[in-house]
Amino acid sequence: MSHLSETPVGAAPTASARRRPSTVSFRETLFREADELMRAEYGGDLTIEGVARRIATSRRQLQRAFEECGGTTFRDHLWAIRMEAAAELLRVSDLTVGRVAHTVGYRQQAQFAKAFRRRRGIAPTEYRATAARPLQAA
Repeated sequence: MSHLSETPVGAAPTASARRRPSTVSFRETLFREADELMRAEYGGDLTIEGVARRIATSRRQLQRAFEECGGTTFRDHLWAIRMEAAAELLRVSDLTVGRVAHTVGYRQQAQFAKAFRRRRGIAPTEYRATAARPLQAA
């Protein structure tokens, strides 16, 4: 039975119900490949055009993959990856905040600090101090 025949009478099929399974699978693969590349190279100057070219697809196909499979945009996904990496570096390394900023792809420490605060609700230096504290028994 097709997805269209499972749609309730009178209801319009959803966008995902109208897609062929091969299209869905293709976009999931694109999303996975882009995610892997972004996680490996988050500190570089990544653009959607460059990533699309490297995984042999178009910019628009990759945008669709991020929207449909990731529920996000390329830019927001890259930002989330960079902030995860930054939090880990602040937690486990002795790198300065400026060096962490540069390592995760920010040219200016102030931009990094603003982005980190927006993501974590706390400044990078405060996060480091909090994350470095040993857990205390209650």
